[in-house]
Amino acid sequence: MSRQEAHDQYSRALKLGQRAYKDSVLHGRYPYPPVLDEILMDDTLIAGQADMGIIEIPTEQIIGNKTVGRRSAFADNFMPLLELDSEFANKWIDLCAAHLSDEGIRDPVRCYEYLGRFYVQEGNKRVSVLKSYDAPTVPGYVIRIIPRWSEDPAVQVYYEFMASYQMSGLYQVSFTRPGSFGKLQAALGYEPDHVWDKDEQKRFLSGLTYFKAAYKKLGGNELPITPADAMLVWLRVYPFDALKTSSSQELLKSLSALWADIKVLAHSEPIAVSTAPASGHDEAEEETPGFLGRLFKAMFPNHLNVAFINERTPEESDWARAHDLGRQYMEALLADRVEVQVFNSVRPGEEADAAMENAIANGAQVIFATTPPLITSCRKAAAKHPNVRVLNCSASMPYTGVRTYYSRIYEGKFITGAIAGAMSPDGSIGYVASNPIFGVPASINAFALGAGLVNPRARIRLKWSCVDSDPMGDLIREGVTVLSNRDLPAPDRVQEPWGLCLLQPDGSLKPLASPYWHWGNFYVKIIRSIFNGGWEALSSKGDKAVNYWWGMNSRVVDVLLSDSLPDGVRQLVKILQLGVTNGSIEPFRRFLRSQDGAVRSEGERWFSPEEILHMDWLCDCVEGSIPEFSELLPMSRSIARLQGVYRDTIPPEKEGPLL
Repeated sequence: MSRQEAHDQYSRALKLGQRAYKDSVLHGRYPYPPVLDEILMDDTLIAGQADMGIIEIPTEQIIGNKTVGRRSAFADNFMPLLELDSEFANKWIDLCAAHLSDEGIRDPVRCYEYLGRFYVQEGNKRVSVLKSYDAPTVPGYVIRIIPRWSEDPAVQVYYEFMASYQMSGLYQVSFTRPGSFGKLQAALGYEPDHVWDKDEQKRFLSGLTYFKAAYKKLGGNELPITPADAMLVWLRVYPFDALKTSSSQELLKSLSALWADIKVLAHSEPIAVSTAPASGHDEAEEETPGFLGRLFKAMFPNHLNVAFINERTPEESDWARAHDLGRQYMEALLADRVEVQVFNSVRPGEEADAAMENAIANGAQVIFATTPPLITSCRKAAAKHPNVRVLNCSASMPYTGVRTYYSRIYEGKFITGAIAGAMSPDGSIGYVASNPIFGVPASINAFALGAGLVNPRARIRLKWSCVDSDPMGDLIREGVTVLSNRDLPAPDRVQEPWGLCLLQPDGSLKPLASPYWHWGNFYVKIIRSIFNGGWEALSSKGDKAVNYWWGMNSRVVDVLLSDSLPDGVRQLVKILQLGVTNGSIEPFRRFLRSQDGAVRSEGERWFSPEEILHMDWLCDCVEGSIPEFSELLPMSRSIARLQGVYRDTIPPEKEGPLL
């Protein structure tokens, strides 16, 4: 290859460097490569060093220099800034000519790596030449600078990367969210501790490179996430082998369908929580008078085909039965405006995929999937059919294509806690919790605070049905007479020992009160919001995922009272219900101390919906703890993987949805 070609390459690289320099200055950014010695001036930031030997360094992750030398010779993209007649330019051109020859650039550069980024000690011109040709990697001798452990999220993610690097051996496999590498291992069909061999490394890099081309075309380089982050979102819907069989256009199309979910990763809080129906879409529909009103209403559907997907039948599952009663309520109220399809006994996976495709083929415009394990099929349906409104009954799922819905059942628990405090002779109250999932610790704490409201001596003795085969029996044997059992699934099951119960002298349990879900009110309000434009109004408020988390003020949660409840306690309940509904009473707006002695609130601040939903601590008046994943009964582990308060720390399985 001629020296003239190398000369021309320098000219092109120089223009790129000058352009990058001007752009950085214009936008107030530092225009040169950063210097590691200046970043690490404080030695207390460093825990140690590790010799990594010679590795293939991803070129795009080389961002700076180890020392100040040659600071002004390069722009921040490592393209040259010195003129063609400089000695620097001649050396650069010589290296470029060697690169273009049969000999190539053989000598490895020397770099320091810190937090996944590389800083050149020797060989910055070699790096510049190879970057100018978009070389994917540069051979280099690397010393890793290990940061001291801290609460900095970047440091925590990096420590996880160091552990995962021992298995992948690739710097390209880096993420911005904890727990991601374990999910990648599962998506690839590997065990959590599987060490990749050379062929597996090549296979992954080949797929990642192909994926990155589509990712870059859609603007991925502008997002504050890594390509591996984006690929993991894609792998939650499509298998890795699809990268081999998909054309570039097919890959681009499938990635575009999930692009909103990928962009959500850029948000520190990716989920927008809707705590009540939009104004004007809560009660019966209101006609908008005049021509403009008729024109506005004409933009939205006046009839909908609605499908319900249930994992089990209403006859065998109280959960499915509660949702089916809600479906019947919605169908009765909107009989002339909805057509309903129902699919029962649908197992997650291929059965659920087929059921949703069948529903859509039969005209479904709205799909309600009533359990969290159906989320993967919901995501597939939403990606494939963007005009279908898909909802999944779960909480805290960061997917824009699927809206999730749950209820603030803790509000009802607060009220039954107050009843328990009033009815307990000694302040010792039993509480049986279901699973350590989102919202359950909030319900336990709200119940405890309700009990303490009327009985400052109240102590909540906590048991878990997910770890104990007979938690109610254990509490009774311990002498507890006021017990909170599982919530009432539907208001027509009052004769069974649901909710708050009082132990009778004959050993039977007398129901006192129970919170319950009124899913029918939710379904009616959602369908009416689609008729009236509320669905679209919520969509226009940003690119976050939407989680409906409605409570007593939306009539999605209520408390059923026993006829035997004393009049004074019944009057207290009415006061508390009114206060919770109108917002004058907030269960968590009071002085709060957790079991570890930490003050969680001084009493004046409001907890955000996200703080309440993601509570993973218990009040100091609760005796008991949140069970670890290893303590759970096998039947409870799947829901903990999907909705557990420690979801992101559980190693994922090869089979099942990756969240």
